[in-house]
Amino acid sequence: MIQTSETAKRYARALFDLAQEKGELAAVHKDFRAFAGLIKSSADLRKLLDSPAFGRNVKVSALAEIAKKAGYSALFGKFLGTMATNGRARDILGAEFAFDQFYAKQRGVQRAIVRTAHEMTGAEKSRIESLLAKVVGGEVELTSEVDASLIGGIQLRLGSKLVDASVAKKLERMNTVMKGA
Repeated sequence: MIQTSETAKRYARALFDLAQEKGELAAVHKDFRAFAGLIKSSADLRKLLDSPAFGRNVKVSALAEIAKKAGYSALFGKFLGTMATNGRARDILGAEFAFDQFYAKQRGVQRAIVRTAHEMTGAEKSRIESLLAKVVGGEVELTSEVDASLIGGIQLRLGSKLVDASVAKKLERMNTVMKGA
């Protein structure tokens, strides 16, 4: 789970408002998601963003080069530079998470996370999405994760609500009941 600081939320809100004003909301969202994926997949990039050993100027020029080579929008490239210049490079992932939440809310989409012990098929994922859409009365974007420790069953998180119907949780409840008997 990504921790989002208040500072990261403020940066995300500022970018969201500016992108909306300029009509670039979808493009900035796409760029931000792509960059977040890059951070998650590159240990070197994470080290650059997180380490105080790299000065702000190094971070700004590295991020500008990445934005240029990736073809990110000018607005998003400037945003990355601003965060690095202000010493907030390590908050970029948190800002992406907050931006994504603002974007989903603006579109009326609710986000859900489903965890299973084994990879779900596309049909299973689609079925859960459509059931959730009926329950919440709107569009739902579902993210699936695999957690072998669940043994079987499912965990579903929609907003702050968690439904845990995993085998591991059932075993835990049985163990608690048996200890009390």
